[in-house]
Amino acid sequence: MAALRQLSPRFWLTATLGSLIAVSAAALWWEQQLPSRLTKALDRGDYEACIRAGEQLAALRWLGEGAPDEQALCRQRRAEQLWRKGDATAALALQQKLVMSERGDVKQNRDTLQSWEKQLQDKAVAVFRQGDLNRAMALLKPMLQRSDGKARRLSYSLQEIWNRNQLERKRLDVLVDQERWWEALDSLNRLDHPWWQTQAGEQRERIEAAINVLGNAQEHHQHPASNRNGITGTELEQAVQDQLRNGIDPWDAFEAGCRSLGGLVVEDGPESFCRPLGAGA
Repeated sequence: MAALRQLSPRFWLTATLGSLIAVSAAALWWEQQLPSRLTKALDRGDYEACIRAGEQLAALRWLGEGAPDEQALCRQRRAEQLWRKGDATAALALQQKLVMSERGDVKQNRDTLQSWEKQLQDKAVAVFRQGDLNRAMALLKPMLQRSDGKARRLSYSLQEIWNRNQLERKRLDVLVDQERWWEALDSLNRLDHPWWQTQAGEQRERIEAAINVLGNAQEHHQHPASNRNGITGTELEQAVQDQLRNGIDPWDAFEAGCRSLGGLVVEDGPESFCRPLGAGA
């Protein structure tokens, strides 16, 4: 240790400079090897190795020229490869880096990115209409960090449509169970998603059948305005509906409902009405 301390400052300076020169020489030698490595990686289609070589060239650009353009070519080829394989997340991320680098054909790179995003958005909407919300959200996920927010707004819109239809379907089920047919029809018409409309097919049949029955019943008990002795109004309507719930024929339901109120069905030409027993014509 004493001998080391006796070494002159000139020795340490020489050693330090020597080390720096050696490191610089090694870096320069490696930088000179990278273009060849990059070219060979491109030729054999090894785009990951190509990207690594390009990134190393970019890190050593103070020693050489041309690394960014070569790196852009590597990213472009690799992004296209990933897109063809169906790895949209990785493809978009790499293409986004390429666009932000502003190297290569900037307009073409930007157009490619926008085209891929448009394809994913269209596919997300298509699978959403088929009833697969989770897959639609997964397709949009790679684009949710973009500054323009288009994919994010679409994501919110799809989620809102889904939630609204889901709640309306629950309300529809309640209305059908309660046989509130006209309200159920209004609820049914509020479903604006194809998949939810299909899921409500059974409810639609029940609603349309019930309303058709009610319409037929009403045709059988139209009441002349001049008949002041007839049993009319909500009381008769409720009595008829009570009978219809028992599954009987609309005309029989009208007669039974009329009888339950102490009346008798009387036909007057094309019209029929419920007249209290004992009342004059």
